[in-house]
Amino acid sequence: MTLNVSPLTLGTSPLGRGTEPGSPEEDAAVRFAEQLFDSSHAFIDTSNNYAGGRSEAVLGRAIARKGTDAATRVISKVDCDPETGAFDRDRVLRSFEETTARLGVERLPLLHLHDPYTVTFDEAIGRGGAVEGLIELRESGRVDAIGVAAGPVGMMARYVETGVFDAVLIHNRFTVVDHSAAPVFADAHERGMTVFNAAPFGAGILATGTREGAMYGYRPATPELQEWVSRLERVAASFGVSLPAVALHFSLRSPLIDSTVVGISSAQRLAQLDELAATPIPDEVWAELEALGPAPSPVDDSAYA
Repeated sequence: MTLNVSPLTLGTSPLGRGTEPGSPEEDAAVRFAEQLFDSSHAFIDTSNNYAGGRSEAVLGRAIARKGTDAATRVISKVDCDPETGAFDRDRVLRSFEETTARLGVERLPLLHLHDPYTVTFDEAIGRGGAVEGLIELRESGRVDAIGVAAGPVGMMARYVETGVFDAVLIHNRFTVVDHSAAPVFADAHERGMTVFNAAPFGAGILATGTREGAMYGYRPATPELQEWVSRLERVAASFGVSLPAVALHFSLRSPLIDSTVVGISSAQRLAQLDELAATPIPDEVWAELEALGPAPSPVDDSAYA
């Protein structure tokens, strides 16, 4: 099943963080969420555990103001029990009920299995496992499609190969720095799945550029990576474009990717994202990028092998 997505999906992991129900801070977050729904982008991405559930709660208040169209534009994810780590069929159903209660909706267009790190693959796909719960929700019509969303490519490849999912989301592993998700995305694409590529800026250095303390994939950028990115910055500047524009368009231009997920924390960031998406990138940039050779990505998925 291929969803009718737009090139960009707006991520909301920080939305509502640190706010209390009914507070002025929450009201400001709700107004910002309304701006997300007013954008031209088809879907807003959230999760049961984002900001301890506050992301969904804020989106729910915005949906109440915006109406039925907004209610059809939220993608969410089921998460393990935050206290026990339990992630079985029953937890999936509870997570879904928590999500729909916060959002004020009865169904979702897409629901992902999110970060299934507290269970083994065999436990997740086995009888009474998390995947059984997702399939049950899809078969009952409470969700239109189910997906799997995480990072480690070896693990994600196994979930894609089951053939039960309609969508896949991988973060930080299909960027100008790290191409390791490409084979998984290619397999998913061949299967007719909707492919989401999240974190095209590597959650750091590809948005900020080289600087002390720069990060990539939630890890410190090594001196070798800083040097490689510095060379890419010079390439981008020589063609009159920015590093973030090149990083974003690497994902947008790929035939493997249906939608690129970018976290948005403010109206200013949303405007910046739209500006980057509208920036033309000369074809010569991609040849120069290829000439730089592989980047020394600090991402290490060996713990999930």
